[in-house]
Amino acid sequence: MKKNKELEALQLSKRTSFISLFTSGGTIFCCALPALLVSIGAGAALSSLVSVFPQIVWLSVYKTPIFIMAFIFIVLGGLFQWQARNLACPADPVLAMECQKTRKVSIIIYCVSVSIFLLGFIFAFILPQLAMR
Repeated sequence: MKKNKELEALQLSKRTSFISLFTSGGTIFCCALPALLVSIGAGAALSSLVSVFPQIVWLSVYKTPIFIMAFIFIVLGGLFQWQARNLACPADPVLAMECQKTRKVSIIIYCVSVSIFLLGFIFAFILPQLAMR
């Protein structure tokens, strides 16, 4: 019974990492990608991208709530990662291997999520402030 709870905690950690990856990916599309395209002189490419995917404009309009949601999920993912860090894996070799694999994948996904979020945050909030000075 205890092993099942530990596996469930690891699975919850993995699911939260995927959710944080999904929400932090939204920060890239709303802010970092358009800013990157404009900064390298690809405004026409951005215009074409917006004409094909007009939802990018909607994401840019609501960037603050998107960043808040992404931040909340990243913090929750980090808390679940922290809780699951010392959980014992099952004694069964197959389940133990799966447990270790899930732990590694979950940590990698979480780190990628944090990196994407920080990149989007820099492009959305920090660089525009620096450009105005």
